[in-house]
Amino acid sequence: MTNLTNSWAGYASLIAFILAYILVILEERLHLRKSKPVLLIGCLMWVFIALYEAMAGGGHAEGHVKEMAGEIAELFFFILVAMTYINALQERLVFESLKSWLIRKRFSYRSLFWITGGITFCLSPVADNLTSALLMATVVSSVGGRDKGFIVPSFVSIIVAANAGGAWSPFGDITTLMVWTAGKVGTLQFSYLFLPSLVNCLIPAAIMFPFVSKGMPEGGSEQVKMKTGAKRIIFLGFATIATAVSFHQFLHLPPFLGMMTGLGLLMFMGYFLKKSDHGRNVTSEEQFNIFRKIEKVEFDTLFFFFGIITAVGALQYIGYLALLSTSMYGGLGNTNANVAVGIISAVVDNIPVMYAILQMNPEMGYEQWLLVTLTAGTGGSLLSIGSAAGVAVMGVRRDVYTFTEHLKWMPAIALGYFGGIVCWWLVTG
Repeated sequence: MTNLTNSWAGYASLIAFILAYILVILEERLHLRKSKPVLLIGCLMWVFIALYEAMAGGGHAEGHVKEMAGEIAELFFFILVAMTYINALQERLVFESLKSWLIRKRFSYRSLFWITGGITFCLSPVADNLTSALLMATVVSSVGGRDKGFIVPSFVSIIVAANAGGAWSPFGDITTLMVWTAGKVGTLQFSYLFLPSLVNCLIPAAIMFPFVSKGMPEGGSEQVKMKTGAKRIIFLGFATIATAVSFHQFLHLPPFLGMMTGLGLLMFMGYFLKKSDHGRNVTSEEQFNIFRKIEKVEFDTLFFFFGIITAVGALQYIGYLALLSTSMYGGLGNTNANVAVGIISAVVDNIPVMYAILQMNPEMGYEQWLLVTLTAGTGGSLLSIGSAAGVAVMGVRRDVYTFTEHLKWMPAIALGYFGGIVCWWLVTG
């Protein structure tokens, strides 16, 4: 591996990365999408490296970038398909129908606290933690009015449940997807994280429950029915996940190929849905159009993902990740280092943290890779800004749920975090 740690290119790249990440952290304040600085700086870092190697008389940057592009493409297409399915389900009113049903059932505040947290934990492994958290937070906001005693603990519980639920599934979070596609943890081995994730979720929920408001929410909601074809898309979505797993497990093909197969099937289903909508005189704007679903994919997330992998890949090529790996895993030991990773991910987004660890590639068995998957996924719950789910939920009710309100419950969340780690030790020990 080329070592440029003490070169001007290395220093320039490190400074550029830090500046870009400062802009990412200040996204809410500056209203500058996080993908913009990271995408630009990630590419510029490789420009610095290429210029240095050209002046020094050659190097291997081009080959490394081409290899990195393959990794990016695999994850990029996988996430693109998953987001397209989520958008299709939203357009067919699947999530609105679920929200309407929950509100019309007239559950008490305390019942809703457990129900929304439970649904989030179960939904997150297949629908991703961000979507699950937003859906349930919207339900809580709709029925909670201005009742802070219900909304704040429910929001905290939803964020914890979303991140914990996403940690035990290869598809629940981008970090778990990266670990799975890298071959560090097998498909069935992720099941070892179910109990640790459940403990991580239940401990803070049990602590917060006595503080949740009593009583019943006011008002009701009109019934929202799913559109034609919604159930078929739900079935096809699960079939697509099964196809991706089968491609990876039995055919030894990249999982994204199975996801793209599922997208092809959704496109054909979309063709027949559009003809059905047209036959029922549905307006052209309301007719199902698969390309509109792809247009609505969150490209800010995808380009942020591209920029982070490009930037962290540059840091790895320069040699900084090797130094970090030696100080963390060599100095602290695997378990302590992996526990620390979760605390770091409460401040730094878990995507670059996990990609950096994969690039460091420390000598670890599958049980340690399970631990770092658990901690990187659930550590972000410690702060409201520590995960995509937390940041999204903050935007639902800024008047009630704030960074400070979440911080008040951090001791309870921390108990869940360490409780999950103890459970991991019992399950894998």
